[in-house]
Amino acid sequence: MKRVVVGLSGGVDSSVAAYLLKEQGYEVVGLFMRNWHDTTGTLAGDCPWYDDRMFAELVAKRLDIPFHYIDLSEQYRKRVVDYMFNEYERGRTPNPDVLCNREIKFDAFLKAALELGADYVATGHYCRKEEIEKDGKIYYRLLAGSDNNKDQSYFLCQLSQKQLEKALFPIGHLDKPEVRRIASEQGLATAQRKDSQGICFVGKVDLPVFLQQKLAAKKGDTIEISALWEGYSREKTDMRQMAEPFVYRPEDGVKVGEHNGAHFYTIGQRKGINIGGKPEPLFVIGTDVERNVLYVGQSQHHPGLFRDALFMKKEEIHWIRPDLALQPGESKRFLIRIRYRQPLQGGVLYMEENGGYICFDNPQRGVTAGQFAAWYETDGELIGSGVIDR
Repeated sequence: MKRVVVGLSGGVDSSVAAYLLKEQGYEVVGLFMRNWHDTTGTLAGDCPWYDDRMFAELVAKRLDIPFHYIDLSEQYRKRVVDYMFNEYERGRTPNPDVLCNREIKFDAFLKAALELGADYVATGHYCRKEEIEKDGKIYYRLLAGSDNNKDQSYFLCQLSQKQLEKALFPIGHLDKPEVRRIASEQGLATAQRKDSQGICFVGKVDLPVFLQQKLAAKKGDTIEISALWEGYSREKTDMRQMAEPFVYRPEDGVKVGEHNGAHFYTIGQRKGINIGGKPEPLFVIGTDVERNVLYVGQSQHHPGLFRDALFMKKEEIHWIRPDLALQPGESKRFLIRIRYRQPLQGGVLYMEENGGYICFDNPQRGVTAGQFAAWYETDGELIGSGVIDR
């Protein structure tokens, strides 16, 4: 009998994943991981980790499976949180959930599971896995979840073939209401529990407060850029020019207020600017962490929010399917996502010696350095991803 260690998080998805695996005849073991101790910036009312552990234990007892606990907070701090701080300090916006899956759930946690004699690890992610043989070699396909509203394949866009080999996603073929129905029928304590929100394992936080653990608050100017700024009308004729972000100077606009640190903001952000009295809402369209200047523009249709292309450095591009990797000089049309739950967008990935360019069919809102761009085939298979450099 194959042994599967399930990452029981205290939520309904992992609970039902454990139940389904037991029904399928696997020897199931529950393993709860604690990855964060500091409560700095955590919003009042956010479920603390010990509630999660209690619910995970209740589910394990109900399913009559062994329950284990592991503290991976040191690895999480070094490999996810420190990375977050470093990226924000550089003026980039990281995605800790993607890093958490690559570095913790399918690395540190996987190693701990293997020490418990696991053949596989399972999570409650809404995605699917298939196995194919090509030229005598086995490849694992990572596919979008069947529930379009909950598809979480994007969060797994940095996994390797070696990690996928050991991974199981038991609920990927289900939609959320069905998962809750199963949990209710089986009397699982998590059946009606709300989904967790915020940073993976840290919870819902006041981000500036959280970041001030390492990044000092510092007053700076907030500059409003007009939608008629001359830079928006400059013609861009090739993908390299199209992938260059708009570069603003303080003299290009008008000072409309102050902020407490440009590194606390991200492109497309509306909340936290704290400047009113404008005909339309202000949005962040640019940050300069060197000069500590925040650039904003009125309206969600402001041209500073939109880009036609992006660039990813060669060393920051990852192919889930290495056999399908593009070589320099090659290009291919894909469906692309630059943030979780964004509808897939048409575009072409061009590989060059120094990295990859993605040119979109339609201008994209909020292209943000530090985030991940992921590309899919039309059948929902996630082929690769890369960190947006610019």
